[in-house]
Amino acid sequence: MTPPVPGTSPLVAVPPEERLALYGPDFAADPHGHYRRLRSQGPLARVRIAPDVDAMLVTDYHAAVDLLRDTDTFTKDPRAWQAGVPAGSPVLPVLGHRPTALFSDGDVHARYRGAINDTLALIEPHLLRAEVARVAQRLIADFSATGSGDLIAQYARRLPLHVFTAAFGVAPEDTERVVRGTAAMMDSAADATAAYDDLVGVVTGLVARRRAAPGRDLTTYLLAHPAGLDDNETVRQITLIMSSGHDPTTNLIGNALLRMLSDSGYGGSLHGGAVTAQEAVDDVLWRDPPLANMGAHFPRHDTEFHGVALRAGQLVLVSFAAANTQSPPPSSDAAVRSGDGAHLAWSTGPHRCPARQPALLMATTAIEQLTSQLCDLELAVPPEALIWRPGPFHRAPAHLPVRFTPLDTLPDPEASGAPDAVDHVPARVGGTPNG
Repeated sequence: MTPPVPGTSPLVAVPPEERLALYGPDFAADPHGHYRRLRSQGPLARVRIAPDVDAMLVTDYHAAVDLLRDTDTFTKDPRAWQAGVPAGSPVLPVLGHRPTALFSDGDVHARYRGAINDTLALIEPHLLRAEVARVAQRLIADFSATGSGDLIAQYARRLPLHVFTAAFGVAPEDTERVVRGTAAMMDSAADATAAYDDLVGVVTGLVARRRAAPGRDLTTYLLAHPAGLDDNETVRQITLIMSSGHDPTTNLIGNALLRMLSDSGYGGSLHGGAVTAQEAVDDVLWRDPPLANMGAHFPRHDTEFHGVALRAGQLVLVSFAAANTQSPPPSSDAAVRSGDGAHLAWSTGPHRCPARQPALLMATTAIEQLTSQLCDLELAVPPEALIWRPGPFHRAPAHLPVRFTPLDTLPDPEASGAPDAVDHVPARVGGTPNG
């Protein structure tokens, strides 16, 4: 049992009427205003994440770290909680149980996580950078002559999509179904369940084809992994990687670009590449992490956590955004706060994001490529006019309209001789994790 933090009462009764909604336009427009109100309730607060679906939200940094590392008190298995949730709830595609690393503990989690880690380890950083650069140049060329564009729809959303689907061997005609499925899941819209089912359908067909005829892709390797995943387990790990990799990476690119375009601290100049891109990404991971509220945990039994009574099976979410931005900050040591040494955007503990390095590399490379080609980018609307995506889990603009000086031509990425990251993955397909 976790002891209460110093200064809290032995047991805090949270008023039942205080259930702020973490969905809808009001929350999307001002999440940090909601977090300030929630912090007044203590380290945990009652929230509503969908109609008829309540949760406890951790807004305190130290309580969040304790929760994410406490495997004795909490489980990741949502099935006891899920039994009381309406079957058609739009949050179930994100929080409902599936046989994946995200919803398991102990040996089962280790088996799934090992297969995922070994598969992602096949992605060589220099080849990934080359692949991202090539895709980025092709996407930029599609709108660079117009002098305007939407950096979400035409760039940030499409770039991770191309990289992920190519790496796993998704057929080109299915890529749009993948992006619709992952986006609708995170928006928790009315069609979230149907969109997720369609995503599963795409991946199920892919796994069946690769089981019958292995290819040169990550799906083939995952099927051959010593963990011995069956077809359904393989499908679920791939959908997990795609949904937790594509949409958050899209949000990270979009949020960092917005920061660079709207924050006077960047001097109004986007030219300069790596340092500016890395600074913007680090800033976003602290202030507006692309997954704002996640880290679902469930008490194994009735318990007290940081002075708050919790019921067995109750949904407890972590607000990475609120924890990172609490005042006073989680650490006053500037050296600790630099980079990603202390923020919780990647979570922590046994379920820390396994794709941190590829996601960072993808985001910074995407930003560097864009700003080196279109160095006079500026927002086409005031920042306050932007519309933010709905849903309780993420923080991201729905669109990012920009204008810039049109370019007549860009280098042909296909003629540059850049290596193909995907074609180099299969050298280890079928081997052992350390082979």
